[in-house]
Amino acid sequence: MARIYLDNAATTPVRPEVVEAMVPLLGGGYNPSSLHAEGRAARAALDTARETVARVLGATAREIVFTAGGSEADVLAIVGAARARARADAAERADGAPTPGHVVTTAIEHHAVLHAVDVLERDGWRVTRLPVDANGLVAADAFAAALTPETAVASVMLANNETGTIEPVARLAAIARERGVLFHTDAIQAAGWLPLDVDALGVDLLSLSAHKLHGPKGAGALYVRRGTPLEPLIVGGPQEHGLRAGTEDVAGIAGLATALALAEAERPGTGARVTALRDRLEAGVLAALPGVLVNGAGAPRLPNILSVAFADAPSDALLIRLDLEGIAASAGSACAAGSLEPSHVIAALGVPDRYRTGVVRFSLSRVTTDAEVDEVLAKLPVLLANVRTPLAV
Repeated sequence: MARIYLDNAATTPVRPEVVEAMVPLLGGGYNPSSLHAEGRAARAALDTARETVARVLGATAREIVFTAGGSEADVLAIVGAARARARADAAERADGAPTPGHVVTTAIEHHAVLHAVDVLERDGWRVTRLPVDANGLVAADAFAAALTPETAVASVMLANNETGTIEPVARLAAIARERGVLFHTDAIQAAGWLPLDVDALGVDLLSLSAHKLHGPKGAGALYVRRGTPLEPLIVGGPQEHGLRAGTEDVAGIAGLATALALAEAERPGTGARVTALRDRLEAGVLAALPGVLVNGAGAPRLPNILSVAFADAPSDALLIRLDLEGIAASAGSACAAGSLEPSHVIAALGVPDRYRTGVVRFSLSRVTTDAEVDEVLAKLPVLLANVRTPLAV
C-alpha cells in the first residue's frame, strides 16, 4: 500500500488545479508594478487573485494584503497594529511620543503570534497570555476582564493547529469591539474547514496561509478591515497598499487564491466526509487501545484534526514506528535538548503527566480515504505496544 500522509495540519500537497494556475505565471512572471504590457498582465493576475480572496472572506479587494506566508501575516497584524495604534494615540497627545500599551492573546497560539507579542513585550508593552480550559477553550469572561483602557490589540486563533479546538472568536471579537480594541484572528488552520466571513466573525485582522490549503508554500494573506491602523514591517516600496514592500510573487498569490476558492467551494461536502473519517479513526483508537485521551474532545473541533495522548508511550518512538510502517503523523510535543517536552498547547490544557509526552496528531485532508484509516487502525495497536513501558495501562 502507498504511504499514508496524515500530517496535513503541518502542510498539504499542492493540488493539480493550483499548479495549473501557477505555471503560466512562473514562465512569464513579470513585475506587476511595471507599466508595459507584460507588467499590466501580471497586475491583472494579481488583481484577480485579490478579488478572489476578498470574495471568500466577504471583504473588499482593498482590504487584502498579500504576504510571504502565514507567519508574516500574523506578525504584521499584531506588531503592525500595535505600533500604529500607539502612534495614533500619541498624535492626540501634546508630547506626540508613542507609548507602549497592552496586548491580549492566549497561551495556545501559534508561535508566530506568541513571538510577535514577545517582540512587543521587549519594547515595553504589557502582554496578557490568557489560559484555556481542559478542552483548550478561552473563556469569554476572562477575555473581557483582561481588556483595559490601554489594550490596543487582542489576538485569538480561530482554530488550534494542534488540537483542532475552535475558539469562540465572534463572541470575543464583539467584546473587543465594544471596548475599542482591535481584534486579530489567526485563521490559518481553519481556512477551508470553517466559514471565514469577516463581518460574521467581527474581526479587524485575519491571517491566511496557502500551504495549509493545498496551495504553495511562501504565500499568505492578511485581511485588514478598512480604517484599521497598521504600520508596515517591510518598507522599501508602495506595494500592497503601502503595507508590505517588495515585488509580489504573482504565481504564489494566484496559487493561494485558487486553493482558497476551491477549498471554500468544496467545504460543505469535504467537511462532512472528513469529519466522518476523523470520528471513525477516533472511535477505533479508543475502542482498541487502553490509556488514551482525546485532546479537546469536549469542544467543537475542526473536521480534520485528531490529537490523541497515549499514556506511558513516548510519541517520538511511536512516530518513528509509524513512519517505518508508511504512516506520516506528527507529535503534540517537541524534542528539546535531548528530552521530550510537552508542547505549550498540551501544557496549557493540563494534560496529565503520564500522557503529556505521548501525544500524536493525525491530521486528515480532502484526499484521505477509508482504506487509509483502516490501515492506521490495523497497525497502531501493535506499534503502540512496542513502545509502551512495562508498567503502562
